[in-house]
Amino acid sequence: MPKVVSDKDLERMLEEITDTESEDIMRKDDPKYKWIRQIMLSARKYHKLCPYYDKRTGKCFLEFDYKCDRGGKFDGCPIFIKYLEKKYDELKAKGKRLPMDFMDLSLV
Repeated sequence: MPKVVSDKDLERMLEEITDTESEDIMRKDDPKYKWIRQIMLSARKYHKLCPYYDKRTGKCFLEFDYKCDRGGKFDGCPIFIKYLEKKYDELKAKGKRLPMDFMDLSLV
């Protein structure tokens, strides 16, 4: 059974991101923060490990030369959050509707 992370723990992990750009964006009243949080919760329903983690090599598919030091855990992962931020910005710039589920993210 997958380990369940509470909403408080997820919020704490999101707040601990050391990247200064991400710290400016991650405000609870910010729609980007709310969307990223919702997608991370949705991804947790479908995947135990990060969907972009290669178990065989231990590398991340989002950044090919990056060896994942988190063992595939994506709750609070700065690379996964940057990817979601980028997707949010792309979709908003194109004027497209934001998906509300992680599985719909690949269809957009």
